[in-house]
Amino acid sequence: MDRRKFLVRGTLAAGGAAAVKSAIAQTPSLPSIRWRCASSFPKSLDTIYGGAEVLAKRVEQITGGKFQIRVFAAGEIVPAFGVVDAIQQGTVECAHTASYYFVGKNKAFAFDTTLPFGMNQRQQNAWMYYGGGLELVRAFLRDFSIISFPAGNTGVQMGGWWRKEVKTVADLKGVKMRIAGLGGEVMARLGAVPQQIAGGDIYPALERGAIDSAEWVGPYDDEKLGFYKVAPHYYFPGWWESNSMYSFYVNTKEWDKLPKEYQAAIEAAAYEANTDMMAKYDFKNPAALQRLVKNGVKLHAFSDEIMRAALAASNELYDEESSKNPAWKKIYEPWKAFRSEVFLWHRAAEFTYESFAYSHPLGK
Repeated sequence: MDRRKFLVRGTLAAGGAAAVKSAIAQTPSLPSIRWRCASSFPKSLDTIYGGAEVLAKRVEQITGGKFQIRVFAAGEIVPAFGVVDAIQQGTVECAHTASYYFVGKNKAFAFDTTLPFGMNQRQQNAWMYYGGGLELVRAFLRDFSIISFPAGNTGVQMGGWWRKEVKTVADLKGVKMRIAGLGGEVMARLGAVPQQIAGGDIYPALERGAIDSAEWVGPYDDEKLGFYKVAPHYYFPGWWESNSMYSFYVNTKEWDKLPKEYQAAIEAAAYEANTDMMAKYDFKNPAALQRLVKNGVKLHAFSDEIMRAALAASNELYDEESSKNPAWKKIYEPWKAFRSEVFLWHRAAEFTYESFAYSHPLGK
């Protein structure tokens, strides 16, 4: 990690953004800048869409109002899945998105969000900030004229909404499922028919029967979108999203034009947004899940058969991609090594504690 990043984060941890804000606000020579940020999410999803708003608000505060970023919901400037093209073409300066929406361009995009059977949110942060992940991802995105910043996470997601129960791999055959990223390709290998649909369009597709199943995030967002009204079976875990990291993408030319003080403001604000989103989900999801169950939602764990088949299919996909995609292999090999090491540590302490604590009525 470079020294400037460490100092920015240390300043925020010690005294919040106030010290940075004061330092920048007292520099009258800094320019007034206005950017537009294209989100891949609708405003109704206040937690995910709100990640960009948290970032924009903090940048404005830190810079004393000199640097303002206006956030636009999916479709207001460009479609949800058009933000990368918009940044490359200069339509917008920045975007808040999930990189795995763009695996059609190159599967290596997935590393900036999540991979099936990947790391959890804490492990992802460790890899990105200290394990070399951010440097690897940025080197890849340079060819797309993008510099990226982690700016949100949902943690482990749910396994989606299903019209009918799925107990075996055979039950997946022919099921039309809304699922993003490489999870969709793994599902296809198991017999399902993946569909890439933006968040705001999922419910209508599920309601009219265009799809049979849909995954989105977790209880809080899923309740807002009303999936339980048309698909009563709610599965877990979302093995394809053991974490789901969202990113703040900036056009590299626009980034290079920024004063160093404004670059530091973005880094600090993105760091805050990344932490803030996870805390919000951990606060909001428990109550939302209880409400869903009271409304008749039926919770199911994916069978061991499905989980094992999905893991095998995921590993096959990764090995195949490594053999033909140099950009993938360059990130995958160190990612895989880091995952192995961090899993050993978490298995020893975290897993042992959680396995006991979650299965016993503590305090009784």
